[in-house]
Amino acid sequence: MIVRTERLRLRPYRSGDEAQLLEFYSDDDVCRYLLHGPWTADDAAKAVRERQDRKALADGALNLVVELDEHVIGNVAAWFVNDTDHTVELGWVFSPSYSGRGYASEAVEALLNEVFALDRVHRATAQMDGRNTASARLAERVGMRREAHFREDWRSKDEWTDTLVFAVLRSDRPRTSEQ
Repeated sequence: MIVRTERLRLRPYRSGDEAQLLEFYSDDDVCRYLLHGPWTADDAAKAVRERQDRKALADGALNLVVELDEHVIGNVAAWFVNDTDHTVELGWVFSPSYSGRGYASEAVEALLNEVFALDRVHRATAQMDGRNTASARLAERVGMRREAHFREDWRSKDEWTDTLVFAVLRSDRPRTSEQ
């Protein structure tokens, strides 16, 4: 599956993506609010191998790299919360070198369109570290509402952190000719 937007191309992971992903996943600031620390070359290779098979949300999970002019600037993901649920969780990571230009919003909006193209999906959520204000603003920009703020509910990297939960319902999204 390849998704094209006005400026971006979202495509499945492939061998060879490791170096471009490592450009930002090796950054302490990028990984500050993620569940893992900065990547090594081995971490990048393992992630690409694992994510290459996640090509269709209908099969349970979708992982796509986000390209601008054939350069990987981020990635987006969607997966079903559980097999019987109609809820999908979203995740995203973008290179700070490309921030402030609307690329993340454009990519996540495209991901939401793909998610809600499946009739089964009723709701999409995103959870994040409560300190990750950039990610929270992104969730709001694409029409997600903050539904919860859990205080010190998650132990990450040897500290208690807050969790923010955002969500959007199918009925909240603008109707398109595809829906």
